[in-house]
Amino acid sequence: MKIAIVKLSALGDIVHAMVALQFIKAARPYIEIDWLVEQRFAGLLADNPDIGQILSVDLKTLKTDKTGIFREIAKINAYAANNYDLVIDAQGLIKSALVARLLSRRCAGFDKHSIRETAAAWLYSQTVAYPYDANTIDRNVAVLTQPLNITVSREQIVAKQPFLFYQTPQQSLDAYLPAGQAQVLLVIGSTWPSRNYPKESYLQIAQALNANCLISWGNDQEREAADWIARRSEARILPRLSLNDLKAVIARMDLVIGNDTGPTHMAWGLNRPSITLFGPTPVSRVYQTQINKVLKSPSTVNPFKLDKNDFSIAQIKASSVIALANDLLKIKHPSE
Repeated sequence: MKIAIVKLSALGDIVHAMVALQFIKAARPYIEIDWLVEQRFAGLLADNPDIGQILSVDLKTLKTDKTGIFREIAKINAYAANNYDLVIDAQGLIKSALVARLLSRRCAGFDKHSIRETAAAWLYSQTVAYPYDANTIDRNVAVLTQPLNITVSREQIVAKQPFLFYQTPQQSLDAYLPAGQAQVLLVIGSTWPSRNYPKESYLQIAQALNANCLISWGNDQEREAADWIARRSEARILPRLSLNDLKAVIARMDLVIGNDTGPTHMAWGLNRPSITLFGPTPVSRVYQTQINKVLKSPSTVNPFKLDKNDFSIAQIKASSVIALANDLLKIKHPSE
């Protein structure tokens, strides 16, 4: 049996879906799995032994260059020549449902009651019911396994194996990781300003922890914030990293502290300790474990209508983050 998964973006969302791969392969080892993704995120999937082919598209550029639509449709039609027995859309958007339908008429996805863009469900030949406000990871696992008649328990997900893989970093990172020190990564950026924990609070964390604090960044604004923190502490700014190198760095961390964003969720995917800070988004996006914790601001979040003007993340006390970080840094991790 040959299937394709459609999960186009973004980093954290792809991580939340990738966990299902190991359970599919354990239950149905004969299934061949390809994955269709936006090309800028393909590196996240790279080197995963459970994925056959990584099929990339560049739909994002269509927002500014509509003429590219014919190129992308031709690309997807070429992928359809793989003759998939089933295509599963784990994204749940109209554009991802259209991609799935172009790949095969035999496609599955969430039903209209479990999805934000309800019209997407019309394009599926098989649907999965799972509450939209349920845990994001549970939802992803359900939509990817139920069409294959596979059942996965919460206990299995908690006991998962790491599922992000990487090659030797393309740039030398050893100088940033001195021996004999706890390694802590601060993930200071995200897609919305209201999801960002204040740089002043990150500074307090960097100054308080007895650790080698590193700061990752992805754009000029985040680089400016990283510079501000580094000038006032002993924290060090990492170079701009490829997805391969980001995976390699996170795999060597004793703790990742960050906003509700891709690199913080990657720590969970690599079974590394993490603290995820939540303001305007629901904590149901993650699994809390012995080593993966969350801190949430006092605001109430409606999963059906997120408030981008909710800046309550600033109300999370740096002292609370520092105390939790010190507790996690005391834990001996199984992979060490």
